[in-house]
Amino acid sequence: MRIARFSTGDGVTFGVVEGARGEEFVSAVAGHPFGDIQFTGDRFPLAEVRLVAPMLPSKIVAIGKNYADHVREMGGDEPPAEPVIFSKPSTSVIGPGEAVAYPEKLSQRVDFEGELAVVIGRLCREVPVERAHEVIFGYTCANDVTARDLQKRDGQWTRAKGFDTFCPLGPWIETVLDPSDLAITTTVNGEIRQSGRTSQLLHDVPTLVAYVSAVMTLIPGDVILTGTPAGVGPLTVGDEVSVGIEGIGTLTNRVVSRD
Repeated sequence: MRIARFSTGDGVTFGVVEGARGEEFVSAVAGHPFGDIQFTGDRFPLAEVRLVAPMLPSKIVAIGKNYADHVREMGGDEPPAEPVIFSKPSTSVIGPGEAVAYPEKLSQRVDFEGELAVVIGRLCREVPVERAHEVIFGYTCANDVTARDLQKRDGQWTRAKGFDTFCPLGPWIETVLDPSDLAITTTVNGEIRQSGRTSQLLHDVPTLVAYVSAVMTLIPGDVILTGTPAGVGPLTVGDEVSVGIEGIGTLTNRVVSRD
């Protein structure tokens, strides 16, 4: 099931995206989809609504260095033995079609990082690996936009990862999906820059849920970014960047100047 948040001009609501490719429509639902879904009876052609970020997480927990090829391209020799975790603020979240704002006065190198995002559906802490599936609501596409020069300068990643608009999510949440071997592709202006599979993750989704929840309580709507494959590279103002994940869809954003 594809769960989206969308605007028709009268406010933002949740809906279920249905229909064949090119003929999709959104059926509005009452309340929050983390509970029981109740359809309102309102239906809209997907092309006539504006999709927004599919959730507003209290926190985004991201995983660094989780593909071996990416570790090597960033100058590392050996992948880390344990997941490397960092956070992005909730204010960095934008939805499909919204603009990534390049902070040109502060950074001269802003990179794309296409990733699979895990959306938590239940309040949880210290989740065993074998029960991780019980707390996952679904999956979406993410772009862990990064000011690479600031990341290298600071030595820690908060500023580089935390700018407003630096966490595009969408286009919706796919709730029925096996995340173990999905193709993930990032394009810039239609040119493929990243191409990998989630089977290449050094630490898989259940392991990440268990690891993160051993550190902090996760609440419904929280997001775990699982890491990016090799091929990261710079964006420039005017670029259109898309992250596509097999079984989910494609998240597209354009880059504009913040200054």
